[in-house]
Amino acid sequence: MSTAASQLFGGQLNVVNIGLSMFEDDIRSQGAPVRTLDWTPPGGGKPEVIAALDALARPELAERIEAANAEAVDRIKNAKPMLVGFGRAIDVVPGMTPTTILHSGPPVAWEDMSGPMKGAVTGALVFEGLATDLEDAARVAASGGITFAPCHEHRCVGSMAGVTSPSMYMHVVRNETHGNYAYTNLSEQLAKILRMGANDQSVIDRLVWMRDVLGPMLKEAVEFTGPIDLRLMLAQALHMGDEAHNRNIAGTVLLFQALAPGLLQSSFSEARKKEVFDFIASSDYFSGPTWMATAKAALDAAHGIEGSTVVTTMARNGVEFGIRVSGLPGNHWLTGPAQKVIGPMFAGYKPEDSGLDIGDSAITETYGFGGFAMAAAPAIVALVGGTVEDAMAYTRDMALITTDQNPNVTIPALGFQGIPTGIDVRKVLETGIVPVINTAIAHKDAGIGMIGAGITHPPVDVFEKAILALADKLA
Repeated sequence: MSTAASQLFGGQLNVVNIGLSMFEDDIRSQGAPVRTLDWTPPGGGKPEVIAALDALARPELAERIEAANAEAVDRIKNAKPMLVGFGRAIDVVPGMTPTTILHSGPPVAWEDMSGPMKGAVTGALVFEGLATDLEDAARVAASGGITFAPCHEHRCVGSMAGVTSPSMYMHVVRNETHGNYAYTNLSEQLAKILRMGANDQSVIDRLVWMRDVLGPMLKEAVEFTGPIDLRLMLAQALHMGDEAHNRNIAGTVLLFQALAPGLLQSSFSEARKKEVFDFIASSDYFSGPTWMATAKAALDAAHGIEGSTVVTTMARNGVEFGIRVSGLPGNHWLTGPAQKVIGPMFAGYKPEDSGLDIGDSAITETYGFGGFAMAAAPAIVALVGGTVEDAMAYTRDMALITTDQNPNVTIPALGFQGIPTGIDVRKVLETGIVPVINTAIAHKDAGIGMIGAGITHPPVDVFEKAILALADKLA
């Protein structure tokens, strides 16, 4: 044996294990110190994905992509979404008709919808007077007389099932920087609600009250207060312990503080004003939809930039998970199977009761808050599970798959670091790290509603499809 070899095997070894973690146990059992490098091959080792990544890494093309991504992220960071009003969907949403029903996620036909979405659709049809009861509503939905479309294709976002019908009142949010608008409907507050698939008479009655009282009063309130700076309010909420997807205690207080003077000056009776105040106080989630429209207004401004690999939409319909990418303009959806949400369940429910991941609310993570900003809201783990250390780690991991940080929305616990901004399809596939989403869990069947909350991730398929489409287009 050579001198070098004898020195190697005769002395103390310090081993770095690059491969299966089980090798670490074998090495340690021999008394050698060992560290395992957490590594996976780019693109999951798939030749076609690696080839696409290599094609986009060619210097002349990589330079174009970096410039395009910088522009996309600048548009996200510099967007200034302002709450400028409230109005009925039929009056404010582009393309809305009396027989249009919008839903969350990528396109899905009635017959393919999940239980919660079918429950929400039938409830909305009864609410709109387009059906006499839930049985009739199912017939109407299947008749071909209803136009179903994704919220995202009408400048809207909708939480959970996302079902939006013509007479529902919407937030109207204008991006002051770029001039585009975004819309989302109002929070129903409680667990037994349409967006979770519940659809009994109590749900319908609440929707009627929201149409006749809450929506019109909010509309009058903003006419008195004037536009409200949502980016500034979002930044304040994160400084106060929200992550603005599933924890909205501070955000709701701030939004109510801004709206209260206008609500008090509205033309409604004191009794009606008390109803609205009590309704807002009934759940911290009142501001949740507001932040979704905030993110949508910013991300739409970044969509359609030639050469950009930045994700501008993540959305789920309970069957499929879909993304849209800035450099693939229009409604170019990349889809894969919706995933399970893992987290604490309400008493009496089991994991097998839960539906698959659903909702447009992942627009918050696409912008950089929600699951991406859990370091700002460690108390969120009481709802979605895990530990405070997990919450901090999620935010750090998301920095590895994003393009930049947003200096306008920061996290005190990380030294006022900006939230991770601009998910890059390339980085997701190069690192093997997929975006984290915290979200509610709806029962798999129609008519029941929310049964828990937890953590989920997109299927890696959607990013693989995106990189192949981008390589085909750009290379």
